[in-house]
Amino acid sequence: MSMNGEYLRVTPAELDRALKDPEWAWELVEEVQDAQEEGEPAPAEARHFTTHQTWHLLGFLLQRAAFPVDIVHGEEPLTTDHWGYGPPQYLTPERVQLAADTLHRTTYGQLVRGVDPSELTEAEIYPQIWDTPTSLEWADDLFTPLTEFFGGAASTGHAMLIWID
Repeated sequence: MSMNGEYLRVTPAELDRALKDPEWAWELVEEVQDAQEEGEPAPAEARHFTTHQTWHLLGFLLQRAAFPVDIVHGEEPLTTDHWGYGPPQYLTPERVQLAADTLHRTTYGQLVRGVDPSELTEAEIYPQIWDTPTSLEWADDLFTPLTEFFGGAASTGHAMLIWID
């Protein structure tokens, strides 16, 4: 079983409701995921997004780059209930906007510049596949869609629920 980074865009009203009723929020997650399975929307239009197993690598790279928002784990607790591997967190619309603006100015090449794969092995970055220099290219295909996803959320004033499943 793998660990995947998961995101759900929510309106401010939905975030307020989720904070009061986390079970409702989980039901919303399942509803949105089911609906998106019917048709794959572009990342900027999607309500749900996954970074699959690249979440830990992205977190390492973003922290190393002093990224101003924790877009891998979230920043505020939604509930103490676990949604997979720990409780979900969230970002306010203002933090989503800051993340989107910063992602827009950041390239994956900038994030991996100067990183030695042995650093990832030493830091025990999941899923521990860091035996070649090309292993750093692994998350490149998800970085641009993640940027587009955050941009879409920011453009509509959405907040973000974030969890590892």
